[in-house]
Amino acid sequence: MLKVKKLFITALFLVPHFFFGQYTDVINSNRPGETMSAYAVGKSVIQGELGIYAIKEKHDLLDYDASGFGTDFTLRYGAFLEQLEFILDVQYQMENFDTPYTSYKKNNFRQTVLGAKYLIYDPYKNYKKEANIYSYKANHAFNWRELIPAVSIFAGANFVGADNPYYFSPQSAISPKVALVTQNLFGGGRWVFVTNIIADYIGTDYPSYGYVLTLTHGFNDKWSGFIENQGYKSDFYSDAIVRGGAAYLLSSNMQVDASISTNFKNTPSLLYGGIGVSWRYDGWYKEKLTAIKSKEKADKNSDNKKEIDYQEKERKRKSKYE
Repeated sequence: MLKVKKLFITALFLVPHFFFGQYTDVINSNRPGETMSAYAVGKSVIQGELGIYAIKEKHDLLDYDASGFGTDFTLRYGAFLEQLEFILDVQYQMENFDTPYTSYKKNNFRQTVLGAKYLIYDPYKNYKKEANIYSYKANHAFNWRELIPAVSIFAGANFVGADNPYYFSPQSAISPKVALVTQNLFGGGRWVFVTNIIADYIGTDYPSYGYVLTLTHGFNDKWSGFIENQGYKSDFYSDAIVRGGAAYLLSSNMQVDASISTNFKNTPSLLYGGIGVSWRYDGWYKEKLTAIKSKEKADKNSDNKKEIDYQEKERKRKSKYE
């Protein structure tokens, strides 16, 4: 297992072009990474993101080996405003534990989170980059606006049932979770850098604080990849994880993905990989898209009319002096 982890970590740093990119005209999925993107799915758009994974643990101090699998499902729905989406995030895991003295199983929900995310700042709102027909250098120069991130906030709650082996208390509980989300687009959107700063289980005996950093890149219209670093710390459990993977776009509304993850310690050491699929339904959004296209067409016709009027005035002005 140690050799596999070393090979995986080496590959992540020797292949820096293996990233994942997101495009505004196709599905915008948070899979296969763990970061939450700053942008919402869109008003009246519904999106599901489903994955299954296998996991292997080894704890040198407690002397146990564990293996199992799990599933995670995220439901996203845009409502009321373009910038707002509601999120249900559920993860269920089953594991077999083997020690020198006994073997046992545990299975339950690792997390159940319900909340909402709101985009509070978009650097590209009401912004349109104008092409400079006189300068190739100006058109291909670095756009300093790319350094300004889109910013969102997430607020929700954790729901934990009684006697959950993945929770630090045998009692059922509800606790707040909040996150600050930023997202930068580089290279015309082919590179995306997302950060999540998270405060979890707020008000409990073991609050958790963490971060997730994801760098993504699109190879072409179909293939994409990503690399990610995640860390979290609490008095109950702390860890740091690296993750990498790829996604393939089946259509504008569906993608499939695969990823692999590991950590850097042996209390316990972790290695897990998974596959998943994301799907969205945006049929209710077509009316708004049609309205936008109609406005763009009207604006274009208006621009053409202005150009014709200008040319006519120039013709009359020149004929006056001929």
